[in-house]
Amino acid sequence: MSSSSAAVHVLHDNPEWIPPFRRAFEAEGVPLVEWHLGDGTLDLDAEPPRGVIWSRLSASSHTRGAPLAKDAARSITAWAASWGRRVVNGQHVADLEVSKVIQHATLRRAGFDVPRTIAVFGRDGLIGAAQDIEAPFITKHNQGGKGLGVRRFDDHGSFAAYVRGEDFEQAADGITLLQELLVASEPAITRAEFVGGQFVCAVRVDTSAGGFELCPAEACALPGAGDDGVAPEPMFRLRPEVSAEDPLIQRYAALLTDLGIEIAGIEYMTTTDGRTVTYDVNTNTNYNPDVEAGLEVSAARRIARYLGGLLHEAEQAR
Repeated sequence: MSSSSAAVHVLHDNPEWIPPFRRAFEAEGVPLVEWHLGDGTLDLDAEPPRGVIWSRLSASSHTRGAPLAKDAARSITAWAASWGRRVVNGQHVADLEVSKVIQHATLRRAGFDVPRTIAVFGRDGLIGAAQDIEAPFITKHNQGGKGLGVRRFDDHGSFAAYVRGEDFEQAADGITLLQELLVASEPAITRAEFVGGQFVCAVRVDTSAGGFELCPAEACALPGAGDDGVAPEPMFRLRPEVSAEDPLIQRYAALLTDLGIEIAGIEYMTTTDGRTVTYDVNTNTNYNPDVEAGLEVSAARRIARYLGGLLHEAEQAR
């Protein structure tokens, strides 16, 4: 990829997620250039394009025909940084995005309450490893997103039958997680959004319909009303009572700063036994359009402003 003028270059693997950001960047007057991950070539002796490199690698990229996206993101961001380009959510962040093991270890080390989890490498050891976790429990894929590999098992026998059966779903990297089943005090989780190290908002995600795919993106929105013709309660809505002064939010902000993660969403829940459990760090964060409309400045425009500022600084330093 080449560009003669400076821009924010967004690395991504899903064009359907880009339109809200393109509109925000246009509104802020910040040039945005798309760089699709997983194909093409990279001349390591050539100078990267001028501007800021912003990685939006998704852990579920392999489900959209881009199994090489994670390696492309690691390579491009490392190459760009080696030339002195300003990189946002670079190589080390890509490693965290595609590994729930790394996320769990990072959160635990920072002192957050995390779910009891066993990582199993390959299929052969799953049945035996499950004996060390109490039923009911859930499975997850280490390289997740979209609720990949998330299933509930109420007993070890049904899990053994699943592992031996034809319906077994192999993880992209061969790593399956066995995790305690957390029971929420209400059918909802909270997602805290951050841009440039600053808290943007907290979003309540309704989980009463069941399932584990909680995509907030515009491209995932489902139109329509309920069977009675009345629109259902929104799945995503702001939690205005959660502010930047909240001690948990401050801890999340400090963690992201320590890790060098500039744009992310962190998911947590409160359990029936009073735990506040943090279980996901999403560096490919998307925003629900209804939630965005309720903000004074949308998260997408905050990103455009933040990256626009970095772009200006990079050009000033030339």
